[in-house]
Amino acid sequence: MRIITYFGLVHTITTIQKGFVVSAWVVRSLEHPSRTTTTTTSSTTTTTRLWSSVAVPTTAAATDESVVRGTVKDHSHCNEPGDRDILVRAARGEKVERTPVWMMRQAGRYMAAFRAYSDKIPFRERSETPDYAVELSLQCHRAYGMDGIIMFSDILTPLPVMGIDFDVVKGVGPVITTSIRSEDDVNNLPLYTFDEKVPFISEILQRLRKEAETANTSLIGFVGAPFTLASYTIEGKSSKHCLRTKKLLMADETGDNKCMSVFLDKLAEMIGNYACHQIENGAEVIQVFESWAHQLSPYWFSAYAKPAAKKAIAIIKEKHPNIPVIYFANGGSSYLELQRDMGCDMICLDWAVDMEQARKILGPKVPVSGNLDPSVLFGTKELIEQAVRDCIDKAGGPGSHLLNLGHGVMQGTPEEAVKWLVDEAKRYNGA
Repeated sequence: MRIITYFGLVHTITTIQKGFVVSAWVVRSLEHPSRTTTTTTSSTTTTTRLWSSVAVPTTAAATDESVVRGTVKDHSHCNEPGDRDILVRAARGEKVERTPVWMMRQAGRYMAAFRAYSDKIPFRERSETPDYAVELSLQCHRAYGMDGIIMFSDILTPLPVMGIDFDVVKGVGPVITTSIRSEDDVNNLPLYTFDEKVPFISEILQRLRKEAETANTSLIGFVGAPFTLASYTIEGKSSKHCLRTKKLLMADETGDNKCMSVFLDKLAEMIGNYACHQIENGAEVIQVFESWAHQLSPYWFSAYAKPAAKKAIAIIKEKHPNIPVIYFANGGSSYLELQRDMGCDMICLDWAVDMEQARKILGPKVPVSGNLDPSVLFGTKELIEQAVRDCIDKAGGPGSHLLNLGHGVMQGTPEEAVKWLVDEAKRYNGA
């Protein structure tokens, strides 16, 4: 057995007959986090540095070799020459050799290996510490072999660039204390550089790009759309009715308070440049998340959210015309016809619309991704595989769209269900 410690984890590698390898990460409590130690086995002496400043005790999940993933690839995918950029080509709208697949929140708490971190380490520390963020981004790809690695981060991450601070509180979600109620509040916001406020992003992406190339897959970056970030900031947290934001929309419409217009414009510029920053550090695709689209009527979407998102996307495409941009309006399937001209390369569909109907609404010239109901992953293997085939067929057949869920992977999703989905997407050739 060979023992390697890495970022405060202990990785055991046991070689058994015929060269097969069994691998597992075991999370250990770090009594002396800054100490360098030497571990000796019967065949190997390994010098290790314990990097973490957080003590992460061993859990049952962390010691279960059937669920904890290590550096050994557990899937048989991403071996063909075209796999390296199949997701990128599909996102540009090209017909590809098979249907590529990735999942929103594929790096998430449904994985026991992910929970070994998330149960003990606060969100911002995990997402803003390169060692943690890189590892958490890679776990799902090592296990299942999706066609893209997405950076573990959050849509709120760049807000400190505008002097807006936030935290993510367990059991509550994002909490923002900066008050935005007037034009003056927006005009008084400072503007910092990305290197000043989010210097970790460049390192995370640069490292992930190298990992993606080694794994023969693509690297996905992402940003929140202006309306979604504005709403989060104005409400201060997740909101059921988004009333503060809607009151500001109405006040803006009457000319009584132009806070919303000014704020959306400022956010659009920052978000567009933030996406460019990600591209310049290795991202090969950008997805723009309009996570609060369900709060918008078609009118408010057209009048406010859409122009701001289009401005951000235009900034990206002007600087990086060959990088595909995907736009996802969660809850926006009731006004798909308004999304035909977003200026992006692909529209990601939520699960509330039938794929075949969405194709008819958007037209044959608009590339799409999506849109399996995330709850299907709680079904049987046969049900999941049939749902994959149905979605691919309704989208136009294998190689005609980018398969995804219509929202993120849900907590409690069985790990084997994710594997079944990815395996079937890569296997299905229409027969």
